[in-house]
Amino acid sequence: MDWNDSKVWLLIGLAGNTLFFSRFMVQWIASERAGQSYMPNAFWWLSIAGSVVLLLYAIHRRDPVFTLAYLPNCIVYVRNLMLIRKRERENAATVAALVSAAPTVNVAPPPRAEAVVHGAATGN
Repeated sequence: MDWNDSKVWLLIGLAGNTLFFSRFMVQWIASERAGQSYMPNAFWWLSIAGSVVLLLYAIHRRDPVFTLAYLPNCIVYVRNLMLIRKRERENAATVAALVSAAPTVNVAPPPRAEAVVHGAATGN
């Protein structure tokens, strides 16, 4: 293990690892709350942030294996966010279409308070 890098770069590398690991904690907590396996958007954002920081650290270290491991990751994470956004737009459009297609029901307004009081006073 090489701890001889500058403290700033070691902190950057450790911050990247922390970001990347925290995505698993976020996913675990979200899944427990949902009662099923669930990937919140925060998982993908933390994945992007952690991958970028770790990629920068790998480039700094001039480690080709580490660099190639993190280089393509953001493409996958950004694509997942794009697919989520597309689904959300489609769902919103479906809801809007359902709402606009719903039949309108004419409902008489409720009686005014004084009419109810008058009816109770006259025994009607």
